[in-house]
Amino acid sequence: MATTNPALRFRAIKEVTKLINREFKPSTIPADIGTKRDRLIKQLTGNNDPYQRSKKLSNQKALKLLPYARKLVEQGYTQQERFKKACLCAIVGNILEFDIPGHHVNLNGLTKYFRQAAKDLVVDDVDKVYELAKKAQSVLYLADNAGEIVFDTLLVEQLKNMGLKVTYVVKDGAVINDATMADVAVSGMDKLADQVLTTGTDAVGLLIKEVSAEFMKVYNDAELVFAKGMGYAETLTEYNLTKPHFLLFRTKCNPVANYFCVPRDRNIAKLMP
Repeated sequence: MATTNPALRFRAIKEVTKLINREFKPSTIPADIGTKRDRLIKQLTGNNDPYQRSKKLSNQKALKLLPYARKLVEQGYTQQERFKKACLCAIVGNILEFDIPGHHVNLNGLTKYFRQAAKDLVVDDVDKVYELAKKAQSVLYLADNAGEIVFDTLLVEQLKNMGLKVTYVVKDGAVINDATMADVAVSGMDKLADQVLTTGTDAVGLLIKEVSAEFMKVYNDAELVFAKGMGYAETLTEYNLTKPHFLLFRTKCNPVANYFCVPRDRNIAKLMP
């Protein structure tokens, strides 16, 4: 996806193989090695955003589906029900991820995942988090993928309706198909969240050693953290967390599914620690 040049592709494969040989060990964090892989490919090919086209298509498809998802949320009779339905829609958005072995994205077949979202929810801490959110004043929301960000707006709307201040965070540079500032305006998130900022880095998940001082201050000050996607799940589980973190994602690969002791292709709404 980064280049059509066969010689550059071969060189990239060769260098990525060297990277894996050097970095791959039992203690390796998948998101960390994935970040280094992507940076290497971008550097070698001169393409700073190999997933640009996929991200654009994801945003376009998500925006078309947004009214359908919003109706599902609005069917909730109580604030708590609407909050749960919005969480489920946000998790379904996490399906929009590419190039995971065995995980195939059909942009035209997403409605079925919305219909079976509650049935696919195998770890359900939504009600616990709702009670925490009711007592909090602010939420830090860590975004994952382009396209997915569109469905995040439904959950941010519910958090705002509950009277919470929401700070929404995207990546500072392109990595895989993660959302960046370019996706914020497309999704309308800039009109919803009280503040939008970046992690200060293009790393997958949360690599504390790389984030900006601005982000770190906001993260440290946050009462409650919502974290979307497997990248955050892979990295946050490596830290000794001192505040509530709410992981929302789809188990799209076996290693992550196995870690959380659930089947693959299921929905997770897990409160940590």
